[in-house]
Amino acid sequence: MTVDTLAVETPSDLADTPDLVNPSAAAAETTPETAEATSAPVEAPKPKKAPAKKAVGKKAKTIELTLTLTVTGTADGEWHAELKQGTTYLARDLAVAAAAVSRAAKELHEDLSTPIDEVIEEARSQQAAKVAALEAELEAAKKALADLD
Repeated sequence: MTVDTLAVETPSDLADTPDLVNPSAAAAETTPETAEATSAPVEAPKPKKAPAKKAVGKKAKTIELTLTLTVTGTADGEWHAELKQGTTYLARDLAVAAAAVSRAAKELHEDLSTPIDEVIEEARSQQAAKVAALEAELEAAKKALADLD
């Protein structure tokens, strides 16, 4: 079995970087040895590497949730809603009050609330006309009943 060994180097009194000395004092004490050492080109210190960027903590995972809310209204003023996620219905044919639909639309955006309020107002006027017609029919029926007595 063979083992490779490295020879021990003797320490040197020459340093890789020059000593920080007052330049005017060093020039006054120049000897042939120091003149030779100072006339040699001095390597510029190597720039330090930028420290490695620390890993930023994990970002919070975002969950994509796409729901489809469909609200339908009839001329009679009945409103129904259904909620769908992908192809799965989460809720179907839920009766919703017209006032709740109007409030929700106002909360979302004016461009939504204006046409919805117009539909609700049209349904309201149709229902008012229906009530007036039914009241007239009721009065006629009451009169016919009174004539039979």
